[in-house]
Amino acid sequence: MRSASLYLHIPFCVRKCAYCDFYSVPCKRDDPRLDALVERLLDDAGRWVHDFGIERIPTLYIGGGTPSLLGAVRIARLLSGLGQLWQEAPDELTVELNPESLDKALLMACRNNGVTRISVGVQSFYEPSRAAIYRAGSAARVLECLDMVQRVFGTAFSADLITGLPFQDETILLKDIKTLLAYQPAHISLYALTLEPDTPLAHMAQQDKRLLPAPERADALYIAGRDALEQAGYSQYEVSNFALHKKRGAHNIRYWRMENWLGFGPSASSTMIDDDSGTGIRYTWKRDVDAYLTGSAPLAERLDQLILMKETLLMGFRYSDGPDLALFQKRFGQSLEACIPRSLAVWQSLLVNSPVHCALSKDGLLLLDRFLLDIFTELDANMLDTIRT
Repeated sequence: MRSASLYLHIPFCVRKCAYCDFYSVPCKRDDPRLDALVERLLDDAGRWVHDFGIERIPTLYIGGGTPSLLGAVRIARLLSGLGQLWQEAPDELTVELNPESLDKALLMACRNNGVTRISVGVQSFYEPSRAAIYRAGSAARVLECLDMVQRVFGTAFSADLITGLPFQDETILLKDIKTLLAYQPAHISLYALTLEPDTPLAHMAQQDKRLLPAPERADALYIAGRDALEQAGYSQYEVSNFALHKKRGAHNIRYWRMENWLGFGPSASSTMIDDDSGTGIRYTWKRDVDAYLTGSAPLAERLDQLILMKETLLMGFRYSDGPDLALFQKRFGQSLEACIPRSLAVWQSLLVNSPVHCALSKDGLLLLDRFLLDIFTELDANMLDTIRT
């Protein structure tokens, strides 16, 4: 039975946060493009699921941007239309909602149309930090929305926080975490702020070197947040993700395992893998909502065995279980140990090994970028040796 997860990108926001480089454009709820987007997404999803012979959709994720800008009626239309694609509902169906555009009608539309999990963009409760990153809405509004989410979905929701924000120190971060924990979310994402090029925050930080914590201080903030979540019973299962027992996010795990997914909407991508050949194909939609709405086609890219192997390891080592060794062997016809023996030996003290997994330890995850550089260098060298011989 061929399976693939679905991702739908809603490329609209009330306003763009200063740190964000995801594709999105400003939009109001009465914008006619919202209705057009829903119909185009349904058309694409139906056609691609049919053309690829997808019989099972294990997870579905509607993200953005700000999906809650669709409002209750459009969300209901989108979800009910997607429901025609399966006989067996996904194991996990997540919708991202932002507090400034969230209301009870929207939550009820989600619950009544099969949503099993809500993801709430909090980022911070500290007003100076929120203002500095152009975050829409107020901390008071976030708290109101968390109350609503808890009443409708109980603990079946995730919330995002960011470390390393302007004006943030350890006291402020830990207070944010304590405030969020009072709502008992099943899942929390704790992201270390990444300064993406050409974002407003990057330009502001260039002009004011004191705006953001120094790298060492930013690292210490993330570690303090990680430790606080783990002490509260949230187990780290990926670099930025923490969950209560058996509450891991199934959709993102499919990315980390590099399993098939189909993505729709401007900037979204699809990746379909042939495990027998160890190759794949990726389709990426242009970062242009108007082009998408007028029928543009995605760009296709072949993933050869080396590219797919690197992506499998890039994603797999983010995950606390590491790459699936049996799947790696099946996909590439050789063991992980045979591919990167030198790197595994050098990093042995920061690896956790079992018969089915090879993963970075908690301390090893802090050095993920250095580890990946080592293994990619070794893979490239092995490829050159193969070419020479």
